[in-house]
Amino acid sequence: MIRLAANLTMLFTEHPFLDRFAAAAEAGFTAVEFLFPYDHSPEAVARAKQSAGLEQVLFNLPPGDWEAGDRGMAAVPGREAEFRDSVERALEYAEALQCPCLHAMAGVLPETTNPAQSWDIYRENLAFAAQAAEAQGRHILIEPINTKVTMPGYALATTQAAEAILHLLNKPALGLQLDLFHMEIMEGVTEDRIRALMPLIKHVQIADTPERHEPGTGTLGFPEPLQILAGLGYDGWIGCEYTPAGNTLAGLGWAKPYLEAA
Repeated sequence: MIRLAANLTMLFTEHPFLDRFAAAAEAGFTAVEFLFPYDHSPEAVARAKQSAGLEQVLFNLPPGDWEAGDRGMAAVPGREAEFRDSVERALEYAEALQCPCLHAMAGVLPETTNPAQSWDIYRENLAFAAQAAEAQGRHILIEPINTKVTMPGYALATTQAAEAILHLLNKPALGLQLDLFHMEIMEGVTEDRIRALMPLIKHVQIADTPERHEPGTGTLGFPEPLQILAGLGYDGWIGCEYTPAGNTLAGLGWAKPYLEAA
């Protein structure tokens, strides 16, 4: 069964953020995700979620100074204390929203960064975050993000690198957030590769390539990727993290069968 979650950072932007919960529910979604809730209090976001009758399935730890180019801190040397504070803040929101999964962005590395030092810091930060999350019954996820188009210099670009650090740490509170858009750009989406990653996958996100619009607008071959996931037994949430080519509702035709079956 395909279970879709609306990404409220990218969908329903015709509405103010807190109004997007109701818009998603009206469109047939039963769950949502988003990048960052921190412009609003935990109580305000929780009220919007609860009023709409939705499940919160994912959001990101604070990323640092987004406007200045920060894209997370987990693998960035010199940001260790700030990262630990971000874990604490995110867990406060997760408690209010009853959200099971938090994404810890690795960060864009300065050109002078020593790769070995960055890897060690990433490992230590993820171990800290996993311990804190496990105490609340939550998961910390890592997501490979493509460095060719979306985030040049991002510290975690491939599923192979994510697989390596997850196996190295071997902590039950850590998992993989697999975004098929980024995977396709960096290495290609194949059934064999998804099968190999299945034991690590806690959450999936989708968008079509190359423009990152809704499935069916590009070259990724939807619905085949969804059929692969279902065929391999994936029953978790699939986040719709795409930029609609036009109006959000007008672009949801591809999702209608899945939403109606939910």
